[in-house]
Amino acid sequence: MEDVLAYLEQHSARHLEELRAFVRIPSVSTDPQHAPDVRRAAGWVAARLGAAGLTDARVHGTPGHPVVTASWTGAPEAPTVLVYGHYDVQPPDPLDRWDTPPFEPTQRGGLLFGRGVSDDKAPLLIPIRVAEAFLQTRGALPVNVKFLFEGEEEIGSPHLAAFVQAHVAQLQADFVLSADGGMWRADLPTLTVSARGLAALEFTVRGPGQDLHSGRHGGGLHNPLHALARMIASLHDAEGRVAVAGFYDDVLPLSPEVRADTAALPFRDEAYLREVGAPGTFGEPGYSTLERQWYRPTLEVNGLWGGYTGEGSKTVLPGEARAKITCRLVPGQDPARVREQIRASLRRHTPPGVTVTFGDGEHGAPAYSIPPDHLGLRVAQEALRAVYGRDPLRVGMGGSVPICDTFRDVLGMDTVFLSFAVGDENIHAPNEFFRLARLQEGAHAWAAYFGALARSRDLAGQAGG
Repeated sequence: MEDVLAYLEQHSARHLEELRAFVRIPSVSTDPQHAPDVRRAAGWVAARLGAAGLTDARVHGTPGHPVVTASWTGAPEAPTVLVYGHYDVQPPDPLDRWDTPPFEPTQRGGLLFGRGVSDDKAPLLIPIRVAEAFLQTRGALPVNVKFLFEGEEEIGSPHLAAFVQAHVAQLQADFVLSADGGMWRADLPTLTVSARGLAALEFTVRGPGQDLHSGRHGGGLHNPLHALARMIASLHDAEGRVAVAGFYDDVLPLSPEVRADTAALPFRDEAYLREVGAPGTFGEPGYSTLERQWYRPTLEVNGLWGGYTGEGSKTVLPGEARAKITCRLVPGQDPARVREQIRASLRRHTPPGVTVTFGDGEHGAPAYSIPPDHLGLRVAQEALRAVYGRDPLRVGMGGSVPICDTFRDVLGMDTVFLSFAVGDENIHAPNEFFRLARLQEGAHAWAAYFGALARSRDLAGQAGG
């Protein structure tokens, strides 16, 4: 592996400049104004795959944002992996909380700041760099590799399932190796073995047909913002448990083994609170912070707005108020059923004098977990041990990777997470960053992974392989 690692080190400065160029593309998938930027990012990824030596890199149109594919299948006796990642990013708002412009990557010390640099642009580039290193030094990869990169992960991958269903033969592999995800901590190698699901919805509370003068009409009409506040408050009890009827009906209890393994991890609430700058923890009683973040379902309000929010005062009684909600789900919960439970609860708690309607921006994905003895996990353990000199810890993921369910249902393939982002890198928040040292650590691990997988012929025990 020395030749491959030497190539990666020799070209590390160029690779860093490529990452900067990638981050400069504001590929915000949820904002229609950025649709041209998302297409531009797809073209950039395809060109980068081509420059790595993959001759079949292609951008595929979908009813939404494009999908990018490429492959190298010159090792017919070796295993095949499908590498997954996403090139779209979250909106950078609130812009005034960024120390530097979100789409002008800025290096401070060993950190590179910019929207999408950790989720998922730097991790996505790592396997491309490794493929290039093998092809440039040896003319071949040790295993067969197919690439599938999407531009809609941050909006729930609404069109990727149809693409996968239409390209089953092209995408078939032994399992998926995801560049999306992340490690729990920067100082400990970790393997993610589960990811929570997602259910998202937004709603509007309407009162009068337009904003009205609060002096003329206040006291005579129900204020939609007041009504919205009461409705939002109804979603939890005072201790932090979700108060939506039926929300926990399909939630399975945590096993004693999972609870014991989680309790043994080097985690302390006090250090976590210092890290995030919060005065205290809060959530469903009876569970530790990590259990609530990895293995229990949640309901979070992501945004509330209405009326006048500019500088100074404007005395209005607003005509409407809006909110966005997402739930993180666990095995057993169905996203569509959870959304309907929340809608029903909000309808029951809608006070007289206002109406509630639900928007179109609703999406979801089931929770995911991988069999603990999966070949891909065993190989990942070997690869991470080669880089860090110790066995990785197995952990859960609080976030969601919506496409895992499709990979399993349509392709019969499980997903192994091999991302070198870290959970504390301000993903989805202002001042997102990536630790630059992990570009080389990640490249070393991916190279070691391909080598270790090539040495393994034990596919018989792999679920869905």
